[in-house]
Amino acid sequence: MVRNGYLPEREVLSAIGPVPVMIGLRAHAIARARGRGFAARWYRRTCAADTRDQRCWVRKTANVLDYPPKSVRAKAKSMPHEISMAENRANAEAAFDRFIATFQAKYPRATECLAKDRKAPLAFYDFPAEHWIHIRTSNPIESTFGTVRHRTDRTKGRVSRSSLLGLTYKLAMSAQKSWNRLRGLERLGELVAGAKFVDGVRAQPRTKQNRSVQQAAA
Repeated sequence: MVRNGYLPEREVLSAIGPVPVMIGLRAHAIARARGRGFAARWYRRTCAADTRDQRCWVRKTANVLDYPPKSVRAKAKSMPHEISMAENRANAEAAFDRFIATFQAKYPRATECLAKDRKAPLAFYDFPAEHWIHIRTSNPIESTFGTVRHRTDRTKGRVSRSSLLGLTYKLAMSAQKSWNRLRGLERLGELVAGAKFVDGVRAQPRTKQNRSVQQAAA
C-alpha cells in the first residue's frame, strides 16, 4: 500500500507545548471524509504517550449489559458497580473474578467484554482517593459536549466559523455553572512531581529508615 506522501510539517499546540507533526495524505483524506481532524487521533497516540488510560465505568457497564438478556441485567449491573466502588484494588479484583465466575458459562461475551481490558478500568486506584469520583467515568464530560454538539448540529452549517465558535463558548460557559468543583486540588502538584499512590493513599518513599522499620516489624 502506497502512503502517497505527506502534508507539510506543522505545529500542534499540546499540553506539553508546541509539537511538530506530519500526517500522510491518505490518513488526512480519510479523516476529512469522516468529518474529523487529524490532531485528536495523533494527540492520543503521541503527546500523552506516558499517560495511563482509565476506562469509563458508565460506558463499560453499558457495553457489558448489552449481552445478557433483560431478565438478568439487574443482577449483572450490580456486580460491575461493586467493582468500580470497591474500597481498594484487592476488593475490586475479587469482585471482578466473581462476575467472571458467575456469568462466564452462560454469557461468555459479557465476561469477555469486561475482562479484555482489565487493567484500564482499575487505573484510578493508583491516584488520590479524592480524585476517584472524577476519573472513574467520563460521563460528565461527554454529557457537556453532547449538549454543545446537539445545539451546534442544529445550525446545519448556516453560520460563520466565528459565530459557531462564539456559540460553542457560550454553551460551555453556561454548562459549567452546574459543574462540581474538583476535589483534592492540592494533590495535583504531588502527581505532577511524581508521587505514587496505592489504593488512593500516597505511598511512602522507600528510604533506609523505612526499610529498617519494616524489617523490625516483620
